Amino acid sequence: MSDQLMTPDPVCTRPLPEKTLYLAKWSARFWAWLIDLIIIILFWNIVIGIFAEIWKLPFLWEFRHGELFVFGLEILLIFLYWTIMEGFRGQSIGKMVMNVKVVNRDGSKISYRTAALESLPKAFLSPPLITILILDCLIGWLAMPGTKLRVFNRISNTIVIKTDYREPDGIVYVKEKE
Repeated sequence: MSDQLMTPDPVCTRPLPEKTLYLAKWSARFWAWLIDLIIIILFWNIVIGIFAEIWKLPFLWEFRHGELFVFGLEILLIFLYWTIMEGFRGQSIGKMVMNVKVVNRDGSKISYRTAALESLPKAFLSPPLITILILDCLIGWLAMPGTKLRVFNRISNTIVIKTDYREPDGIVYVKEKE
């Protein structure tokens, strides 16, 4: 056959991805949130114990018996927990346990401002206001299927990804048998 009859192979015109990000499952995100909730409740119980003699603070679920100031203090402390933890490392304690992390959509570290926006609905854990977080998750789950985004993930332009705990490059750990 002659060279004129041969057709060239098709060339891929799309650029190859530089890195692959694996979105975290809803179940891993829920368990991370639940771990954080338990830690927050334990911390709040310690605060209640410290101030028990001076000031009667209600538990998180006692929203009808609390003062407006205490209610605002609870929201502020919970908001600061998620904002500081996720702004610093992209991970709260629950996310560390579940090996998930909040990052910008390109995989880069989020700022404290972005963490504050992304964490906003998670701060409302008291019974009447927890519906904000429930709606945030349900709208994301039902209106944006397959994206694994909450509404506030979309607004803050963040995603939650799975992380690996790997040894650093160039280091090998040798484990002795016990």
